[in-house]
Amino acid sequence: MGFDPAILARPTMPMGGIVTRMVGGRRIALVRHPPLLGGNGLCYGRLDLPLANPDMDIPDLVARLEPMRGATIWTSPLSRCRLVAEALALAWGGAAVRVDARLMEMSFGEWEGMRWDEVPRNELDAWAADVVGFAPPGGESGVALVERVTEVWGIIESCAGNQVVVSHGGPLKVVV
Repeated sequence: MGFDPAILARPTMPMGGIVTRMVGGRRIALVRHPPLLGGNGLCYGRLDLPLANPDMDIPDLVARLEPMRGATIWTSPLSRCRLVAEALALAWGGAAVRVDARLMEMSFGEWEGMRWDEVPRNELDAWAADVVGFAPPGGESGVALVERVTEVWGIIESCAGNQVVVSHGGPLKVVV
């Protein structure tokens, strides 16, 4: 398949971080959602945890993304991303928001909601030994994450005009 496991070893973009790439003369801004309330030490992949400081963080991101005004906005359906995308759309005069589940964080299955120190050690070790092929019980593997994100990224890159993508650490590792 041509998958490079080093993709999943890349550093994670900080929460509230923005990276802008040039693709074919267009700008694509990659945005990681702001910090979460109650996420410290928790495996929360697809849990829809609330933002810690939405009244500060969302306006800050909207202001920092002002140079992208008029871009097409893509987002994960989870509220921590969707709220940012909707605030951008409102600030930009009602721009359309494209919600795409392929931009969601990796599914950690049965680990979701557990503290990382409560996840069975043998399962964590198996994941660390094979981040590409191992899937947490009921969750998805690294290769499954890469495949779905690569699919939607191909669509985003082919769209005309500038794009803003609001997503999570895992999917953004794939495209950064």
